[in-house]
Formats: sequence, structure tokens, C-alpha cells
Amino acid sequence: MSLFHLFLLAVIQGVTEFLPVSSSGHLILFPNLTGAEDQGLVIDVAVHVGTLFAVILYFWSDVKLAISGLGELARGKVSSRGGFLALCLIVSTIPVVIAGLALKLSGLDEALRSTAVVGWTMLVFGIVLYWADQTGAETRKAEDWSLKDAIIMGLWQVLALIPGTSRSGITITGARKLGYSREDGARLAMLMSIPTIMMAGGLLALDVIGEADMQAARDGAIAAAFAFVSALAALALMFRLMKSVSFTPYVIYRVILGAILLVLAYGFGW
Repeated sequence: MSLFHLFLLAVIQGVTEFLPVSSSGHLILFPNLTGAEDQGLVIDVAVHVGTLFAVILYFWSDVKLAISGLGELARGKVSSRGGFLALCLIVSTIPVVIAGLALKLSGLDEALRSTAVVGWTMLVFGIVLYWADQTGAETRKAEDWSLKDAIIMGLWQVLALIPGTSRSGITITGARKLGYSREDGARLAMLMSIPTIMMAGGLLALDVIGEADMQAARDGAIAAAFAFVSALAALALMFRLMKSVSFTPYVIYRVILGAILLVLAYGFGW
């Protein structure tokens, strides 16, 4: 794969991962709409790993707090804020891990990588995000996160396994319905992405090692580096804009793109 191709994929991932517009959906659409070679799951997850390092760096104070609490969990107790945050992150990840393994073992993960699926999920979950953002209260902060809320948001996150849904978008949707402010809901969604991407990356790494595909590993490392830089810039921009901009512009983008994709899928057989 050429360096320019890897660069484009990484920028697409980095810019869309933390916006509620679905990075995986855009990565699937890139080869479908341009006729380029499908980058495959190795590159898909590699660019996700690049964004993983970006979100860890951006939210390092929260990440450091959760890491400090892992020792407590290992001893079977939770006595600090760090320990409780670590527990909530682990609990919120369990549903998507179970569902993700089921999809992979059944082969449905590949079957869902189509323009029609992305079109429907872009449209439907864009509208759901608008509904949640307009009707949800803004009375709770990230520090109010409870174990019950972690489970609920974890169940919302399972829907992100369907391409085009948007992991950040669907967890933000869940957070807004629970009454979290836009900024704090997005912060929780980003923190939830860390263990989720770690699990996905680890699972794919086993496949890469089994295939002994060093070329794919090299391309993945390059793509991850590009994604890291673009994701860090996108994170900083999004949280700056979130203070004055609602999620409506993202919803409009999703609805328009979803409608176009459905026309292409059913009208032209894409």
C-alpha cells in the first residue's frame, strides 16, 4: 500500500474517530466509493490504535487516575476515585467485548461492511443522536459517573459494532439521555474508547502474528503514526468547539451522507 494511501486512511480515521460520524463507516466507504483496494481489518485497527495513543495523551490525567486504581481492583477492593473509575471503565467494556467476539466468530463482522449498512446506520443513529441531544438534561458531570451508568453506556456501545453507527456518537447518545452535559458525556465516551480499542487491537494482533504478515505490520505502524497526529488535533478542536456548538451539525452531515449512500446502494447497486 502506498504511503499516500496510508496517509489518507489515517487522516480519515484521526479526524472522524472522535466526532460522532463513525470512523469505521468512513474507512469502509473509502474503498467502496473510490474503487481503491480495501485496506482490510489490519489497517483499520492500526489507525484505531494510533487514535488510542492520542486519546490517552489528551486525557492523561484521567488515564493516570484509572491506572492508579488498578492496584486496588487487583486486591479486590475499591477505596478511591481512581479505583472506581477503573472499575467503571472495565465494566462498561464487557458488553462490547462479548458481542464483538460473537460477531467475529460468526463471520458477521465482514458481512456488515457494506455501503447499504453504513447508509442506514448513518441516517438512523444520526437522528437518534439528535433526539438524545435535544431531550437530554445537562445536570450531571463526569465525576457523577456510576456503575449503573457505566453498564448502560456499555450496552449503548455494543451498537457501535455495526459499521456507520459511530462508537463515540452512540456512547455520547447514551450519556446525553442519562443527563450528562455534552462535554462531560463526550469525555466519558472518549475514556470508554481506551479499553475498547485495546481489546480490539489485541485481538487483531493475534491474527497478524498468526499470518506472519510483516508488510501489513509495517503499513499498520505507519498508518498508526499518521492517525495519532491527526486524532490529537481533532480532539483538541472538537472539545474547543463543544463549548459553543451542539451536535446538530454532525447530525445534519450524517443524515445527508446516509441518504446519499442509500441512493447509491439501492439505486446503483454499490
